[in-house]
Amino acid sequence: MTIITPSTIDNEAQQREKLLQPDLISGSEILLRSLLLEGVECVFGYPGGAVLYIYDAMHDNPEFKHVLTRHEQGAIHAADGYARSTGKVGVCIATSGPGATNLVTGIATAYMDSSPVVVITGNVPTHQMGTDAFQEADITGITMPITKHNYLVSDVADLARIIHEAFYIANTGRKGPVLIDIPKDVSAALTYFSWPDEVAISGYGASVQVDEAQADVLIDALATSKRPVIIAGAGVVHADAADEMIAFAQAIGAPVTTTLLGLGGFPGDHPLWLGMPGMHGTYAANTAIQHADLVIAIGARFDDRVTMRSDGFAPNARIAHVDVDPAEIGKILTTDYPVVGDVGAFLRYALARVISRNASSEAPGGPSSNATRHTTAWIEEIAAMKRDYPLSYKDSEEVLKPQWVIQMISDSTHGDAIITTDVGQHQMWVAQYYNFRRPKSLITSGGLGTMGFGFPASIGAQIGNPNALVISINGDGGMQMCSQELAICAVNKIPVKIVVINNQVLGMVRQWQELVYEGRYSSIDLSGSPDFVKLADAYGVKGLRATTKAEAIAAWQEALVTDGPVLIDFQVPKNECVFPMVPPGKTIGDMILSPDQA
Repeated sequence: MTIITPSTIDNEAQQREKLLQPDLISGSEILLRSLLLEGVECVFGYPGGAVLYIYDAMHDNPEFKHVLTRHEQGAIHAADGYARSTGKVGVCIATSGPGATNLVTGIATAYMDSSPVVVITGNVPTHQMGTDAFQEADITGITMPITKHNYLVSDVADLARIIHEAFYIANTGRKGPVLIDIPKDVSAALTYFSWPDEVAISGYGASVQVDEAQADVLIDALATSKRPVIIAGAGVVHADAADEMIAFAQAIGAPVTTTLLGLGGFPGDHPLWLGMPGMHGTYAANTAIQHADLVIAIGARFDDRVTMRSDGFAPNARIAHVDVDPAEIGKILTTDYPVVGDVGAFLRYALARVISRNASSEAPGGPSSNATRHTTAWIEEIAAMKRDYPLSYKDSEEVLKPQWVIQMISDSTHGDAIITTDVGQHQMWVAQYYNFRRPKSLITSGGLGTMGFGFPASIGAQIGNPNALVISINGDGGMQMCSQELAICAVNKIPVKIVVINNQVLGMVRQWQELVYEGRYSSIDLSGSPDFVKLADAYGVKGLRATTKAEAIAAWQEALVTDGPVLIDFQVPKNECVFPMVPPGKTIGDMILSPDQA
């Protein structure tokens, strides 16, 4: 077997030339070689019988970087966090049967949030398939609804091509997870290595060309809109179009609200930013949408947590929708101005058109003032909303409020960290009180709302961004779904700062039971949770605790100056609610504000 390692090659060109040699090698070596050719820096995984040939090949390839997680779900979430924070494809490996099925939640998480992940699973030998062999599962059948595409490799000669296709599919068009299932006999079989020069997939259209005729109709509509609102979603982040988003909003004089996954796609300190819309959106964002005459969704999919009652969403507005996925347009709301294409390409085209139109205008004051003069009153109205109805909570000197903790973390980092969250109240407080100023700085589970996602995702984000400050913010419920991955941080010296907002309760469920289910509390008590400081110490991670503001400041400063991983247990009251809140069945104009604002 020919073994290729990066250290044996003098430079990148020579390395690639060596990797491309048509050697007679096994399917396992083809896999490793193909991943290196795709530029993969790290693979997250958990071995088992069906992938032992692959792991045996890693033994002979010591510089192939693999991180052994403590659960397969940790591997897929780490790969997802790597992908979202870097824009590259994340990769994970698991064995057949339970190993593969343990990935399902993470695959669905990546699918819902359009995250580019390649999932490699082993399976029983091809001649045993369909016999209910030990640890057999039809993982391609199971994951068909939650993958962008998946493959069952039956011939080792197809493996290199399939891997190349999988990476292309995962990271083009609307991004998403792709699964490659490799039976054990295929990973052992020998063939001559042949790397495809290009990808040619019949029926797959990954074109990002913008329909200029559609775009022109939308751009013409902007000229007559006096109360426009832009809803910027994750598509802006995926397209690396944050700068274009700022320039476009300024050119047309439109305020911008960013969805949960779009946070960071428009700077949180910009005067035109409204905050997040929807169930826990800001007063300014929700009210602006309800009073707008034109709503322009760019790279957002009108999720139900944004629209709430869709028949009462933006009742006075024409709807424009720009998205790379034509299936999203018109799916939820009737769309007056559809534009199919890459978000970045649209913004560049539209910006050039708007600038040209403004420059040719003969209105007094010149092009710059004419660009936004028709929305001046609207911008002033928006500024008044933000001033009169800011996010608010009742602070305390006696207890540690979770909103204050998030604000402290935000102020200390100046928005210059990568934040991962789990799911629940703390996730919404992060969305509200952390000032995100750049794209790919928030990594969170949006569409699926996966508890247990946040901490493993931070490990992937830190590996993908070794020089960045990565902070994992979790609830005490979600932290217990993934706490075994503390071992990864300790063993690999991954310096993630792990925040636990500990209220001894399933906070978001408790809030719903209080406000929607008339205080009928059921199965929310987490008082049997472990001492998180002792748990961290048991794994070899520094643990700190804070119950007051002074303790919180001291613990957080100690965490920031510590080289390795640190877990901080912030103990907060259990009866705190996330406000504003739109109750189910209501429109986004029907907000419950915090008690001191109502």
